[in-house]
Amino acid sequence: PAPSPPKTLIPKITFSFPWSCSHVSLSFLTLAFTRSFLIPSSAGLWLAGQALLQRGNPFTSAPLLFCLQGYEGLVEGGENIKQANWLSVSNIIQLGGTIIGSARCKAFTTREGRLLAAYNLVQHGITNLCVIGGDGSLTGANIFRTEWGGLLEQLVKDGKITKEVAKKYCHLNIVGLVGSIDNDFCGTDMTIGTDSALHRIMEVIDAITTTAQSHQRTFVLEVMGRHCGYLALVSALASGADWLFIPEAPPEDGWEDFMCARLGETRSRGSRLNIIIIAEGAIDRNGKPISSSYVKDLVVQRLGFDTRVTVLGHVQRGGTPSAFDRVLSSKMGMEAVMALLEATPDTPACVVSLSGNQSVRLPLMECVQVTKEVQKAMDEKRFEEAIQLRGRHTCALTAAAVCADWCCLSPFRQTHFSLAILNVGAPAAGMNAAVRSAVRIGISQGHTVYVVNDGFEGLSKGQVHLSCLQLGAAGGRHRTLPKTSMEKIVENVRKFNIHSLLVVGGFELSMTQGWGSHTCSNSDICANEPSLLSSAQSCDRIKQSASGTKRRVFIVETMGGYCGYLSTVTGIAVGADAAYVYEDPFTIHDLKVNVEHLTEKMKTDIQRGLVLRNEKCHEHYTTEFLYNLYSSEGRGIFDCRINVLGHLQQGGAPTPFDRNYGTKLGVKAMLWMSEKLQEAYRKGRVFANSADSACVIGLRKKMVAFSPVTELKKVTDFEHRLPQEQWWLNLRLMLKMLANYQISLTEYISGKMEHVTRRTLSIEKGF
Repeated sequence: PAPSPPKTLIPKITFSFPWSCSHVSLSFLTLAFTRSFLIPSSAGLWLAGQALLQRGNPFTSAPLLFCLQGYEGLVEGGENIKQANWLSVSNIIQLGGTIIGSARCKAFTTREGRLLAAYNLVQHGITNLCVIGGDGSLTGANIFRTEWGGLLEQLVKDGKITKEVAKKYCHLNIVGLVGSIDNDFCGTDMTIGTDSALHRIMEVIDAITTTAQSHQRTFVLEVMGRHCGYLALVSALASGADWLFIPEAPPEDGWEDFMCARLGETRSRGSRLNIIIIAEGAIDRNGKPISSSYVKDLVVQRLGFDTRVTVLGHVQRGGTPSAFDRVLSSKMGMEAVMALLEATPDTPACVVSLSGNQSVRLPLMECVQVTKEVQKAMDEKRFEEAIQLRGRHTCALTAAAVCADWCCLSPFRQTHFSLAILNVGAPAAGMNAAVRSAVRIGISQGHTVYVVNDGFEGLSKGQVHLSCLQLGAAGGRHRTLPKTSMEKIVENVRKFNIHSLLVVGGFELSMTQGWGSHTCSNSDICANEPSLLSSAQSCDRIKQSASGTKRRVFIVETMGGYCGYLSTVTGIAVGADAAYVYEDPFTIHDLKVNVEHLTEKMKTDIQRGLVLRNEKCHEHYTTEFLYNLYSSEGRGIFDCRINVLGHLQQGGAPTPFDRNYGTKLGVKAMLWMSEKLQEAYRKGRVFANSADSACVIGLRKKMVAFSPVTELKKVTDFEHRLPQEQWWLNLRLMLKMLANYQISLTEYISGKMEHVTRRTLSIEKGF
């Protein structure tokens, strides 16, 4: 019988369990984690599963097991199914690949193989299974679950198990996590591993760009994506590629002439290089493959350009997982375990997915069915339908790529409108991507587009320049607000006949009086992931140093002003022991608990510690104070070091996420402004006197939305330059849980079960 849960935990747990006699057993809460596809990062799953089972469920002695080598280990059993503990998943979140192995298994595709797998699960008392893989792996898991009752009957008939055992383990719960670098699974905005693969691709493209410029070369880069062009599409937008080939959107007949004309035109405008990106599964309208070698030969024969081919291959699968993938894996891992613990015999097998910045649960077979319909549509040459089935975000990205091509090759119908683009506030990666896309879309709409140097200060001084197609960003930025020189700004606005402003920047936008669309951080996600990435990379190195020197704790200070987003999310991405932020008040008692926690940790094999502190989290508990406190209380047990990351968090190249996100925001902002200008234009004048004439664009939960500045003022803390409610505070529960603290899960909000339909796929998401 299961041990009685501590009484103090009962009111804190919100799980629903099937309390029938056949399920009240230790084995009901046993989970096996199996994978059958290679992914860059899945450490969050093991951390979340172990933490929930140790701290979050009433049966605290329930074991957690790993199934090595995917379905192959499930079929072979024996030593392939091993019990895991907290230490077995320590210090793995920054590692690529998978610690439990992966293998393709033909035996599992047969009923005989699944019969062996069922026997091995029953032998280990496993009735809850979490599978990480692609649509084939998840389809196999659902078939396994459907046949479970019949497999147990067969085992009873063969005399391998008794009827009592079959009754005890009569139901199998399954939750899937999608691990695929191709992002080819319908229903989720991003799959585990996609962002890391994009990092590898962009690293190669950025490196190739320098040599291409030096030698005036054309490069044809082939990336993975046999049936899905997401990697090629996003990397093309993020790198400003000249041409793109993806399987879902084959080029029209005669594309060879159009492509060569485009490449020749860019060279005639002074460009010293051309980048062509092709997915490995690219085809033409007749289904004929388009190879990278064919494209190269075409360019050489028709244009005579020095052209080289680079096939990235499996380098896209390896490497350190990105900060985005680490947090995504952790969120999905936690949600997967919660889904298993809340499952009943009537609960359908589900997939944990990402919708905007929210974790949701989707019926597994609905997702698989739609994913298969995409391939069927492509096979039947219904390519527009295939793009729609991929999801609205893919459709929007494809449209943006097509628009970028069209605006460089088509004559423009000039409008009466003039728009200006400027940056304000501190620099953030992704701003150039937003400016670049906004400039090009504005030109393609027929507007006169100006760029302003040095923000509002430059506008007051008349530093306004006519943009051109090659311009990628408005030069310079300042924190100067318009109120200091409003008369001069108005004078120059009239001088250049500016009808609308696109302001790209930070919190200063909330204090800007004017009209137009603003891209700033007053949204759930801002375009500045390199800050998180650089923080995570720095903390990885610090942890490595701490591992080399036993019994050492690092106190790391991050940027962010009063906002603790960087500290919190970095803490999740690197496995920190604590993260102090302004939004989550803490006292000396909390500091005492943290010190005691680290003291106990040093008694285990994990003899290192990492504590993050947001720069303005507390007026008195400074970084130096924390260093002195930890050093004093840990004397003789561990020593401490301080590391202030500083402005290195603002530097570096934009990540693929930021380039993609910035590009989408720039496109949507410019299209929104064009629409508003048409609506407000009367008798030769633009009337900007409504609340929605000054808006902030950003990701709000599941979709990109425009919020009037007047409404944002009501929910903004101007003293501390923060929103009054921070969506990411929900992540702090996961941070504490993964650090092995005693926590209450009453505040945890489980993902809702949703459905995958053509209507839900048509909703445009942030990615």
